[in-house]
Amino acid sequence: MEQATATPLKKTPLNDRHRASGAKMVPFGGWDMPVEYSGIVHEHLAVRTRAGLFDVSHMGEIEIAGKDALAAVQRISSNDASKLQVGQAQYSGLLTPQGTFVDDLLVYRLAPEHFMLVVNAGNIEKDYAWIVEHIKPAGDAVAVNASARYALLAVQGPEAVGIVQSLTGVELAGMKYYWFAHGEVANVRATISRTGYTGEDGFEIFVPPQSADRVWQAIVEAGRPIELIPCGLGARDTLRLEAGMRLHGNDIDDTTTAVEADLNWIVGWKKDDFIGAAPLREQKANGVTRKIIGFEMLERGIGRHGYAAYVGDAKAGVVTSGTQTPHLKKSIGMAYLPIEHTAVETEFDVDIRGRRTRARVVPMPFYKRSK
Repeated sequence: MEQATATPLKKTPLNDRHRASGAKMVPFGGWDMPVEYSGIVHEHLAVRTRAGLFDVSHMGEIEIAGKDALAAVQRISSNDASKLQVGQAQYSGLLTPQGTFVDDLLVYRLAPEHFMLVVNAGNIEKDYAWIVEHIKPAGDAVAVNASARYALLAVQGPEAVGIVQSLTGVELAGMKYYWFAHGEVANVRATISRTGYTGEDGFEIFVPPQSADRVWQAIVEAGRPIELIPCGLGARDTLRLEAGMRLHGNDIDDTTTAVEADLNWIVGWKKDDFIGAAPLREQKANGVTRKIIGFEMLERGIGRHGYAAYVGDAKAGVVTSGTQTPHLKKSIGMAYLPIEHTAVETEFDVDIRGRRTRARVVPMPFYKRSK
């Protein structure tokens, strides 16, 4: 009799809530996750116009602490963590010695010698092993995989601040983007971070897993007057693509450098040596042969991940992300192209199931919210 070899999917603390609410569940990064509740378009537009609630508890949290914690983070993280004040976060890259991506992450400074790194769900074990190994030369610093300590909820949209404010004593209006504070949400201890992956204002709320469902229900109830709705990974993906945000495994991976991915702003160019620094500095000085671009289709069709891009008759690159966007009502995407074909307004073709379909390079982000 054959034994089943498939690894069971992990479940967030809100799995029962999603299923009871009728969410469509799919495997994602080893997790059983809601892809949609009421439809991707409906959820996408709710976030752009009102507010949506996401379960992102599958994300990983790795904490680094010790006398040399800053030196450890500086070594493994591309951005300059020395610029962070306690209560501030930054977007960064966990890079290979070649300057390509092990993962992308958020770095939170919890205390002068205590950091939290939020990493992608499918990469938690890989990232943790990488971090443990590569912080050793930094000295007195220890890394702990603290993912089991946290559930993570995201409230995103123009009405997010009012909804979350009604549930907490933490003053949110004055909290700047990429800052965070500790307090309570719905009488549950929480860390409230003004961050997100949708291009809208909003908050990501870290709470103990056993309290996640209580906080989820409180947010749903508080958001009822403005028609906040639960949202799945499908809308999260279309929202982040409109906002020009990279997706690890699609737009960035261990074959693409931070400079090729047009993410120079997450590199601490003036800081001391870090993993991947030398090739990035060489690329910055001498240029790259290819770069990521944003595009919109000029003809009917959607350029999706993995589709070939052509300049003339020659295959020139590949589409990394693409969708028909619910808000902009355009077919948009990202692709890597030779540097000489990356200027805005440059036209090229995407091979959509054997049919060459015209596309044009456009600026990113495709969507930017009004302040």
